[in-house]
Amino acid sequence: MTEAILLVGGKGTRLRPLTVHTPKPMVPAAGVPFLTHQLARARAAGVEHVVLATSYLAEVFEPYFGDGSSLGLHLEYVTEVEPLGTGGAIRNVASRLHSGPDDPILIFNGDILTGLDIPALLDTHRSSGADVSLHLTRVEDPRAFGLVPTDGTGRVTAFLEKPQTPEEIVTDQVNAGAYVFRRSVIDTIPAGRPVSVERETFPDLLAAGAHLQGMVDSTYWLDLGTPQAFVRGSADLVLGRAPSPAVPGRTGESLVLPGAVVAPDAKLSGGTVVAEGAEVGAGARVHGSAVLAGAVVEPGAVVTDSLIGAGARVGARTHLTGTVVGDAAVVGPDNELREGTRIWCEATLPAATIRFSSDQ
Repeated sequence: MTEAILLVGGKGTRLRPLTVHTPKPMVPAAGVPFLTHQLARARAAGVEHVVLATSYLAEVFEPYFGDGSSLGLHLEYVTEVEPLGTGGAIRNVASRLHSGPDDPILIFNGDILTGLDIPALLDTHRSSGADVSLHLTRVEDPRAFGLVPTDGTGRVTAFLEKPQTPEEIVTDQVNAGAYVFRRSVIDTIPAGRPVSVERETFPDLLAAGAHLQGMVDSTYWLDLGTPQAFVRGSADLVLGRAPSPAVPGRTGESLVLPGAVVAPDAKLSGGTVVAEGAEVGAGARVHGSAVLAGAVVEPGAVVTDSLIGAGARVGARTHLTGTVVGDAAVVGPDNELREGTRIWCEATLPAATIRFSSDQ
C-alpha cells in the first residue's frame, strides 16, 4: 500500500488575509476545496492511505473529507498541540504509517499547487536507492528561495540559504515542497519539538552521508502563499494549466457551477469560476477570478484577477483588479479598486467612494 503525508497548517496561516469566513484550505479553488485537488492527484498516482498532519484550523478537515472513501482513499488526521514545523509534523504522524522500514512515503505540502509527475518521483526514489528524494523546480529568480544544487547524477550536494549576491546563485533549482522518504528515515527525526526539514533534517542527513536525490520536474508549480497566488491557482486549474482530476467540469475559459446564474451577455474568461448560487449580471466582465457561492456581480461591473467571497456583492459599474472581497461584504456601485485591496467580511463600501483613474 502506497502511503502519503499531507502537511496542512504552519505555512497555511499565511493565507489568512483572504478575509473570507471559510478557512483557507477549504476556500474553493476551481469549484472544490483546494486540498481536494491534492488528494485526488495522490489517489490518481496510486496512493491509498493519507495522513493529514494538521495544526491551523484542523477541525475543519475531517467533517468535510471524512474517512476519504469518497475520494477512494483512507484518510487519518493527526493534530499538533503546538506547531512542530515541517519535520516535526512528519515525525508526529509516524505511528499512523503502516509501511515497512524501506518503503517509500510520499510527503507533500498543503500550500503547493503542482503538476508534479508523482509516479516519476517515486520511480526516481526507488531506482536511485535514495534515503530521501526531493522534487526540485527551476525558477527565474531564485533569490527568494533556498537553493538545492545537484551533481551530474541528480544527487543533492548542498542546501544553500537564500542567496544575497549574484555569486551565491550557483543554481536555479529550488525545493518544490514534495518528497519521498524512506520510512526508517522518518523515525530519525527528533520527536516532540519543532523541526524544519529544510533547515535541519535535510542538511543533517547530508552531513551524515545520507543519499538525498533530486528530481527536477519543471511542470506547473505555484506556491499559494498569497491571495493573489491562490486566485491565480484557481484560474489555472480551470484553464487546465494545472492538472487535477478533481475539477468539476471541463477545463476552459470559465467554470460555471450548477445553480449559478450568468447573464447571456456577460463575459467570463481567464479561468473564472462562478460558484453555486452566484450571479453575474448583464454586461459584466469577469476575468481570472473566483466568484464564490451566493455572491453577486451586478450589471456592468468589471472584475479581474479577484476573489469575491461567499454572499458578497460587487456593485454596478465597479471595477476590481487584484482585489479580495470578504464574505458578505458589499462594494457599492461606481468604485474602482486596484491590486492589493482587501475588503473585510461584512464590510460595506458606499457607492462612488474610491477610484484611481483620472478625471479625464
